[in-house]
Amino acid sequence: MSTVSLGTFIGMTIALAASIRNIPDVAAAGWPMFLYMGIATFLFALPICLIAGEFGSTFPEKGGPELWVRNTLGDNFGFATSWLLWTILFPSMVVVASALPPLIATAINIPKLGTDNIFTLIVILVSFWGMTFLNRVLDMAQITGKWANWIGIYIPFIIMTILGVAVLIKTGIHPNSILHSFSPEKIIPLGSGAKSLAYFSPIALIFVGIELSSVYITRLKKTKEYPIGVLATLLFMLVLNLINGFMESAMISSAKINLNNIVQPIIIYNKILGLPSWFNNLFSILVTIGVCIQLSAWVSGPDKTMLASARDGYISPKLKFWKKDKFGDSPSIMYVQAIIVSVFSCAYLLIPDINSAFLDLVNATNVIYCTVYVFMAIGFIKMRVKEPNLKSDFQVGNQFMAWLIGLVLIVTIGVIMVATFIVGTLFNFLVVAGISAVIIILPFIFFHFKKPRWATEVKALIKDNSRK
Repeated sequence: MSTVSLGTFIGMTIALAASIRNIPDVAAAGWPMFLYMGIATFLFALPICLIAGEFGSTFPEKGGPELWVRNTLGDNFGFATSWLLWTILFPSMVVVASALPPLIATAINIPKLGTDNIFTLIVILVSFWGMTFLNRVLDMAQITGKWANWIGIYIPFIIMTILGVAVLIKTGIHPNSILHSFSPEKIIPLGSGAKSLAYFSPIALIFVGIELSSVYITRLKKTKEYPIGVLATLLFMLVLNLINGFMESAMISSAKINLNNIVQPIIIYNKILGLPSWFNNLFSILVTIGVCIQLSAWVSGPDKTMLASARDGYISPKLKFWKKDKFGDSPSIMYVQAIIVSVFSCAYLLIPDINSAFLDLVNATNVIYCTVYVFMAIGFIKMRVKEPNLKSDFQVGNQFMAWLIGLVLIVTIGVIMVATFIVGTLFNFLVVAGISAVIIILPFIFFHFKKPRWATEVKALIKDNSRK
């Protein structure tokens, strides 16, 4: 296996987590964005990366969080992790697809469509089902290739940053914007600023998935480069998101910001700078392609965890989750997830306010993903206590450091969860809590009713299917 340089590793990690979709969430927080981003970077993302780094070098086999949790907390928690990593797809893909309506509306010069709930629902359904069918008949991973990151992430990031800096130099902070004026106490979310706590969870969500870069730790020339690469990546993401979030919040009022409209700041920047309107259309098309490619990757990506669990006999063979197509995907899983994503997308009909519906889905995603991180933290501490002599190419430090890092992550997640539920209406609380509770409890119920014969039946079916 070829080695990767430190610079290449940083690029791989950025590609896993970076996205311009999160910038409106950062901007909407106002001045507390600096506090939230600092906590999310150093007390949330950094402990996750360090824990994943030691796990990844201790258990270098394929499997990621599911394997780590299964080896430390047992099969039931391993299956729950597999389940959660798949079901995160349901609310999160609605969030990703909800970026498309404003982009399409801008591209066709009918901006009002971008805030229409019915149009939003239709676009989500068409885009996700469309990507599902395309992944059934084409090898989309090979078709999109490496240029996807440039179209959907790097080029839009560069354009947004350059235009934002130019606008800020030209006009300064707009008096009616989210920032409008500065005083040191505004960075702390107290009093009227406590409303910004609603954006703490979405800001933390910027970094989810970053632990997957730990799979490259064994390919680094020196394992001690791992924490250096992780820290460099986190600092890069911190600076880039703060710069763009700051510039957007310096131009847009809290009443006008649209959380699922990535192109909104570009429209404002272009108007101030006097750039032609077609630039908005071009930017929208670029990001639309990038979002569709991201949707395509998620359609065929997270189902791999459930496919592995089905082939290990954790799911009834009758559901045919074990069966692969020629691209290595499970058609049954792909259709089931498309149906469930369709149900989740109805949130845009049940919750009239686009921003509120968006935040509820983001927060539900974060609760589910944070549950996986709690499993990882507990498993990490247990591994260090029960098996301190396990061979590993990378360790975060002595046992005290292991306890400290694990507990810091768990406490930070607790703070994020409190911030998620402390603001908003009772209805918002019930939506997020209801979605999260059902998804988190279900795998333990399924595991309880698992039949021992399923593993034998699946092996026989796989063997029989391979002969055809």
